[in-house]
Amino acid sequence: METKFETILKSLPYQKPFLFVDALTFISEEKVEGNYTFSPEEYFYKGHFKEMAVTPGVILTECMAQIGVVCLGFYLLSETTSETTSENSLKNLQVALSNTNIDFLKPVYPGETVTVVSEKEYFRFNKLKCAVKMLNSKDEIICKGTISGMIKTSDDEE
Repeated sequence: METKFETILKSLPYQKPFLFVDALTFISEEKVEGNYTFSPEEYFYKGHFKEMAVTPGVILTECMAQIGVVCLGFYLLSETTSETTSENSLKNLQVALSNTNIDFLKPVYPGETVTVVSEKEYFRFNKLKCAVKMLNSKDEIICKGTISGMIKTSDDEE
């Protein structure tokens, strides 16, 4: 039987090269944790920067949003629409980023694995706002801030 982590990951509306979630390690109604390893072969490292590649901030933000808002939002909506987290309950979910406020403190280089920790600030009217931070392998904060998104089922009225 598939775990709730696997079900959520399979239901994400992303695929390589724009999927920035390798694994979820914890999820509840209040918090999610997951990780991603930035392969040296990622498309965005070519030319950013010429002498020493660094992961662009927009990609770090996207990684934080995918783990910290989308995965948590899918979990929250699936918990309110069915008894269990199933692939069918996540099939019709849609997501849109609505706001970010991120402070960048350290760079992420090719080959690094990051951990994203997100705590729900509120979830009402299908809007989820989270306090999100990204940590490196030394548990140092790479970036932190808030991210908000709208998550709804495709059969919700417009």
